[in-house]
Amino acid sequence: MTSPRTPTGTTTGTAVQRTTTTTPWEELVTSALLGTDRRPPAPGPGGREGPVALLDEAALRTVRHRAGLLPAEAAERPERAPADPRPPLPAAARHRLGHLLADRSAPSGGSGRRGTAPDLTELLPQWLASANRHGFRAPSVLLPALLDAARARTDLRAHVLGFAGPRGLWLAAMNPEWKFALRGAPGGSLPSDTTDPDAARRLWEEGLFAERVALLVAVRRREPAAALALLSTTWSTERAEDRLMFVDSLRTGLSGADEGFLEEALTDRSRNVRATAAELLSALPGSALAERMAARAVSCVNPDRTGGAASIAVEAPHECDASMQRDGIVPVPPAGRGERSWWLGQLVEATPLAIWRDRFGGRSAQEIVGLPVADGWTEELHAAWCRAAVRQRDPEWARALLGTPSTPPANGPGTASLAERAKLLATLPGAERAVWVADFIAAHGLSEAFQLLGVCAVPWAEPLGRSVVDALDIARDAGSYPWSFSGVMGLAERCLDPAEADRLEVLTATPDEPEGAAPGAGGYWSEAFQRLVSTLRLRSAMERELTPGAP
Repeated sequence: MTSPRTPTGTTTGTAVQRTTTTTPWEELVTSALLGTDRRPPAPGPGGREGPVALLDEAALRTVRHRAGLLPAEAAERPERAPADPRPPLPAAARHRLGHLLADRSAPSGGSGRRGTAPDLTELLPQWLASANRHGFRAPSVLLPALLDAARARTDLRAHVLGFAGPRGLWLAAMNPEWKFALRGAPGGSLPSDTTDPDAARRLWEEGLFAERVALLVAVRRREPAAALALLSTTWSTERAEDRLMFVDSLRTGLSGADEGFLEEALTDRSRNVRATAAELLSALPGSALAERMAARAVSCVNPDRTGGAASIAVEAPHECDASMQRDGIVPVPPAGRGERSWWLGQLVEATPLAIWRDRFGGRSAQEIVGLPVADGWTEELHAAWCRAAVRQRDPEWARALLGTPSTPPANGPGTASLAERAKLLATLPGAERAVWVADFIAAHGLSEAFQLLGVCAVPWAEPLGRSVVDALDIARDAGSYPWSFSGVMGLAERCLDPAEADRLEVLTATPDEPEGAAPGAGGYWSEAFQRLVSTLRLRSAMERELTPGAP
């Protein structure tokens, strides 16, 4: 508690005199903390004592403090909010947004059960993405609630700032709690006009670090060469940690035009900057660094000509020389890794995949991956090829390394890691990705598929959605509790095609419990499917409300 100042000074030239003797504020606080029985305050007017005297004195001191404040000088009025030419939300969609922001989802209660009501907090990002896709502007009255939601949840910020538009940025400048909006969103929303070269240059030279990063990303999306020229003007004077973020932004629109700049960055003082520059150069198959890496890799990985059948011979590097380190090879391996295997993996990862076809007599990626590898190097070599396929966005090699969905991950041609498999899947077209994961679920069930589902396009294509629902239905019939499938069920609520709601209605009934089933499991499954169906119907209604001309 802070002490209000008693106005004993002068106010506009007139002395303000005390009319009564007052107790020091610190003593009032002490009496309040210890209790008036232990530390009684001085009697107040009219002989009041105890708590009444304490409260009277505190009220008197507060009024005197407020009355003694000098009036502040009038501040300049803020500029008018900028116009937003986008069309307003339809009335139903505006009402829905208010409902989502208020988070009126039904509480689960003390039992831990979620109930059958949709989780509105999980649907807000989807609603915002759809509103942005349709090009609506945010209602002015809901801008504060939108900015508060984005302040609390970083996953909403790009959607919110795009939806709030110029008026959201104007309003954010009025409240320090919304200053995150002024730093720019991942989508490149900025408080400046980045299409004006002079304004962009001023912001680049004078802006905060986060503003400069957002500016670079926004310009890079529109005109990669202009962003590179902007970065080049101040590169030599930037701090190491800032240079790392700036060079990483060159991933957007990366092309051969960036090679000269990135080659110079290979000699940067910062090891992290050098490593990032090397990674970007290795993603350019025609770069000089990619050629240097290829020359090193083919001296290590070759067709084995000692036996009758085709196979792969591996001779890992015996040292990591200065030129390798300059090109981004990290010399010291992590704990538990051997040096030579660590160096080999980095070399192969940074080598253009196209060279292996010529190296192995014109064989396809699938044929090369299927060749036996001598001396136990299979896992290391395949893992490096997986990372190369992801870095170079090569779908042919991704397919070869994924293998057939029915093959158990531990026996597959590429990697047993589901996280790495998810990255490989992300390089494939959306429809092909959905079919592969659907077949994987049919062969191995849902327990292995959660990470793979996360990279599939939303809404899930028909074969994938049907495969997920069938697997959930099988788990329900088995009589176990649905809790181990709660993650998949949550994904289904957000990712299944809303048109599936009517087909899933039959699963909302409580099934007969088979012999040996967990007690009450059928009721839990019924509840989970009711929530799934109601969420799909809500998503369908949300999309109709945002679609102009829809009934």
